[in-house]
Amino acid sequence: QINTLKEVPFKDLWGKHGVFTTIRLIGKPLKIVFLQNHLINLINSTKKYKIFKKNLKFKLNKILRINLNKNKNYNHLLRLAINKNLISISIRNRITPSKNFKLQLLNYKRHNPKYKNLKYKFILKKMKNIDLKSFDLALSFNKLIYETATANLVFVKKNRLFSPKENFYKGITIKFIDQKFCLNYTNIHLKNLNDYEEIILLGSGKGVISVSSIQGMNWRRKSLKYYKILNDCYEKAVTKCPIYYG
Repeated sequence: QINTLKEVPFKDLWGKHGVFTTIRLIGKPLKIVFLQNHLINLINSTKKYKIFKKNLKFKLNKILRINLNKNKNYNHLLRLAINKNLISISIRNRITPSKNFKLQLLNYKRHNPKYKNLKYKFILKKMKNIDLKSFDLALSFNKLIYETATANLVFVKKNRLFSPKENFYKGITIKFIDQKFCLNYTNIHLKNLNDYEEIILLGSGKGVISVSSIQGMNWRRKSLKYYKILNDCYEKAVTKCPIYYG
């Protein structure tokens, strides 16, 4: 409970009026990748959704200290979800993505896509039907592509990096990459996908992934050049991430 921090039976809060963030836990001693960025972004989102409570950052940090085991060797994902009454915390194993990773198109635009809100039940239902090690759902609407169910998208054309300009949530990982490489934001039309040599997923859960193909379309990966560059940049940031002392 947000007000008292009293523990109550677990609820994942999907479908509620609220927001969430997914954070990568790695190694022993424990590192929490981009922790402060996630907390700041999550708290700002609670303000936008008018569910912010006083001392929220302090309470989130206290919950982390209680629930994380410093003696465990982590390769996990932590989810923090918040509505007006509850903070929900869950930890799950991180799936290592396949090197032959594909996208499957889903004609859908998330509710209020600018924010990582909890209106995810439709997407979660669809994700049950795919192999999450080898696939993600690429969300498209009005013949434009925006994001995936779990990550942001970067498209590479003639040594320039592009990303959709609207109707998607700008996650922590793509913000980090944008600071390093200055992405170009534009509409990404499905009909023009063959103009791009690479499609790259960026996300807290996925890290950096090169897409090999898109199911039902004739797009195929033509290069791994920028995947290697972005992945190297990301992995260096993970390595430099400070140890979590609580």
